[in-house]
Amino acid sequence: MNKVKTGICSYGMSGKLFHAPFINAHPGFNLYGVWERTKNLAAEKYPSIKTFRHLEDMLADEAIDLVVVNTPSITHYEFAKKVLEANKHLVVEKPFTATSEEAKELAALAQAKGKLLSVYHNRRYDSDFKTVKKILATGLLGNIKEAAICYDRFIPALSSKPHKEAPTPAVGIVYDLGSHLIDSALQLFGKPEAVFADIFRMRENTLVDDYFDLLFYYPHFRVRLKASFFAKEPAGFIIHGSKGSFIKSRSDIQETSLQAGVNPATGNWGTEPETAWGLLNTENGIQKIKSEPGNYFDYYEAIYQALLFNKPLPVKAEEAATVIAIIEAAYKSSNEKKVMVI
Repeated sequence: MNKVKTGICSYGMSGKLFHAPFINAHPGFNLYGVWERTKNLAAEKYPSIKTFRHLEDMLADEAIDLVVVNTPSITHYEFAKKVLEANKHLVVEKPFTATSEEAKELAALAQAKGKLLSVYHNRRYDSDFKTVKKILATGLLGNIKEAAICYDRFIPALSSKPHKEAPTPAVGIVYDLGSHLIDSALQLFGKPEAVFADIFRMRENTLVDDYFDLLFYYPHFRVRLKASFFAKEPAGFIIHGSKGSFIKSRSDIQETSLQAGVNPATGNWGTEPETAWGLLNTENGIQKIKSEPGNYFDYYEAIYQALLFNKPLPVKAEEAATVIAIIEAAYKSSNEKKVMVI
């Protein structure tokens, strides 16, 4: 394939901000098609794109190599399965699926079909995460003793999008923001031995969870993951070790830049201002740490390398399946008020 002809299953916020701009900017991809039932929003932005009114029509187009399933989370399993059965390579938005069994089934189907399957855990390419990962790799903090990763927002009102407030599988803050935090913890610290969870509803008249506090048990340290819709002053990463601490705000600027219409091909993309730099406090004193630049473009570069040159996928289906398995354990822990071995 000269260029990876790519179809996107939705042109809502996810399609507009997190997928189309980076696929379009990559010289190895052709932003070929989009599934829009009634509108032509993608064609207004990308005049050469092909608009499909039905998913089946898009999957029947033999020109398409790769399909991005970025529809509401409850549909991920159904649509992803159809994509693989149509012999297309596949990227699935997080959360991967509603259950770990569904995730494993899709991974097995992709392998049987000889197709690549990756899940879009884009927060691995955020400035804050990359900076924390770099600090941990230096060993400056010594042995990790405890860590906290927060993804807080201040959104007291219910969402205007019905699918986000419907009490259906794969909906709620644990699947939405929890997927990010769990993946971050797995990448930074590995798989925990057990989890204890408190999952709760705080907003008036809500039918889905909007708060969680997860405690991950590791042999020699603990990691807490937390998210809420009532955090006017959000936290980020707090890492404490035997030789010092590192604190980094959750301040990646990519989403804000994309919302403002900035082209990701622009110079200094994803570069945080000095005011967002992290604070390192060790035996050698206190210093500000310049943030690593974030760039979701790197995810699609890795997809390109995997498709054309058999390089490793940026996010493997098995990794995303582990995230879903931990979410299942977290709900069980919260319901039974017990620690769950993973």
